[in-house]
Amino acid sequence: MTEEAATPEQPEETPSTEPEAVAPGGAESAMSEEEMRAAYEAELKSLRVEDLVAQTVVSLLNLGARKAGLLPGTEDETDPVQVGIAIEGIRRLLPLIEPALGENAASIKDALAQLQVAFTKLTGEQGMPTDTQGASGADGGAGSGDAAPADEPPAKPSGGLWTPGP
Repeated sequence: MTEEAATPEQPEETPSTEPEAVAPGGAESAMSEEEMRAAYEAELKSLRVEDLVAQTVVSLLNLGARKAGLLPGTEDETDPVQVGIAIEGIRRLLPLIEPALGENAASIKDALAQLQVAFTKLTGEQGMPTDTQGASGADGGAGSGDAAPADEPPAKPSGGLWTPGP
């Protein structure tokens, strides 16, 4: 609280034992906005895209595990659709950073495999939540499950180079 006297609506606060913001040099003064901006710029300067992608992969693994109910106390949070999105995101990002991960790539792949097993248990053997299967198998096998839905464009093989356009 400031040095103003306490009003009846605002009782006087007791001194806090929490430390104030400490500048990088150890001084007990709060960083100015300009200093915080300079520190942020320095951090961005040293940040590599691979680092951010790796952090995203780890975040997807953690959130996917939570949505799969794999963490203690998250059994009531299961959401197969969210788990599927997390798995697909990891599968697409991992090849981009695998060389940069080095020895850590194996543990990421192991965690992904565990998440995929949990997804299979959540959705059954079809690999998709039962409510998204639709009528593809209800017509006695007249339509194979391999055809893409009419409203989705056919999947293009990945050539490794992204080009804009249709």
